Amino acid sequence: MSDSRLSRSALAGSGLAPTRPDGTGIVHLGLGNFHRAHQAVYTAAALAEDGGRWGILGVANRSRTVTDAMLAQDLLYGVVEISPSGSRVSVPGAHTGVMVAAHDPAAVVRAIADPEVKIVTITVTELGYTFSPLTGALDLESTAVQHDLAQPDAPTTTVGQLARALTVRARTHGCPITVASCDNLLGNGDRTAALVRQFLVRCGADDVLDWLNTSVTFPNSMVDRIVPSSSESYDAESTARLGAADAIAVPAEPFTMWVMEDSFVAGRPRWEAGGAVFAQDVEPYELMKVRLLNGTHSLIAYLGALDGCSTIPDSIGRPFVEAAARAVLVDEYLPTVPVPDDVDIEDYIAQLFVRWSNSALGHRTAQVGSDGSAKLAQRIPTPALYHLRNGVVPQHLSLTLAAYLCCVCPPEGFDPGPHARAMADPARARLAGLAASAASSEDVVRSVLERGDILPVELAEFPEFITRTAELMDTVVRHGPMAAAVEAASSSLRPVVTASRATLD
Repeated sequence: MSDSRLSRSALAGSGLAPTRPDGTGIVHLGLGNFHRAHQAVYTAAALAEDGGRWGILGVANRSRTVTDAMLAQDLLYGVVEISPSGSRVSVPGAHTGVMVAAHDPAAVVRAIADPEVKIVTITVTELGYTFSPLTGALDLESTAVQHDLAQPDAPTTTVGQLARALTVRARTHGCPITVASCDNLLGNGDRTAALVRQFLVRCGADDVLDWLNTSVTFPNSMVDRIVPSSSESYDAESTARLGAADAIAVPAEPFTMWVMEDSFVAGRPRWEAGGAVFAQDVEPYELMKVRLLNGTHSLIAYLGALDGCSTIPDSIGRPFVEAAARAVLVDEYLPTVPVPDDVDIEDYIAQLFVRWSNSALGHRTAQVGSDGSAKLAQRIPTPALYHLRNGVVPQHLSLTLAAYLCCVCPPEGFDPGPHARAMADPARARLAGLAASAASSEDVVRSVLERGDILPVELAEFPEFITRTAELMDTVVRHGPMAAAVEAASSSLRPVVTASRATLD
């Protein structure tokens, strides 16, 4: 272990010392591992090529762990890119400051309202947007949203922070700004814009709404990189490679992708230097990511956890899990994805399975399977309804829902195992209550679809989907996840699926 802490002076002469930003032009909400291994890396590449005032003020929600460590390390950390063939460490160095929102909410508002800030980027996960999964609208029943509406000067939610800061900008200097969501939400920019407007409507801020129409843009984007949880082993590797103590190294796979609408009203860094892609229509890339990657990833996590696998590579190494993953991806998700013209879909799918098999990365099934109540609402409904309305029961989407329910609200007497129990989910208690009062698995599924507030009630209009999901739950409970996957495969209608550019009404 090195005696010196990571800093620019400690890296002097190593060739690894990053370019220091000239000033702060970006505020980022959600100072987690994904941001530090994704947007910060692209911004560092832009700064290295062009310089400029595009440094990032990183805002953590509640914890001081990362912020304190970054302050102690000259705002630096290592990104450890890991693959079975080896690893490499880089130091982004794009941050100019950090803060914790919960400790000083007003400071976050001031930071976003600063006229020198041109962009706000966001990675707060699906749950951080405080919207109803059923309506997509701002969740006005949320205690946090109610607090922010009542006390706008001390907002605690992402939407509340944005609304208050934009109000201050509109009523003071009026400088334009871009709000760029980088979370796994379909139409994430459009969704963020709608939620902020709904908040402002509740506040009666008509003048701010008018200003938003001309001075604020909300580009849609697609982000992609597998970033597992940190651990002391990654800190040790970063420390050894850098020759300076790193207490907050971020592990990541080598693959990374960022596709955005080029709609930045106040300018932007030249993120192309890091490989970012700008497209007029981001939706095909979003659908490809959210369904083919994320949707399949969920099934791998749930089946693997139920089979005792602690990591995604261990899970995909089970032949029955790999077969189920290929079936849900190719037969059930792909027909609902308008594949972008510049994507070789066969190569993209092959690359996904290589990424999931990255045993050196060790992405945990419990991490991937957490927050399924928010994630699955983005992944399952539209593809499932597409097939059901065409007279086909999507066996592996049914299996995904069945495996999820077995993990988070298992029937009485069934132990889903430690990895399923470790999955965090805000709906776990509510779904467990529905399961406890149900007389059968079919009652559980019906109750979840009708009253669980996680998936659209339209799915409950297809009794065959309810019955099939319940049957697969029963098979998991009685015979295990492998038997359920085999049963789903044997019942599937398996037409040949090509790289369809189908669109959905």
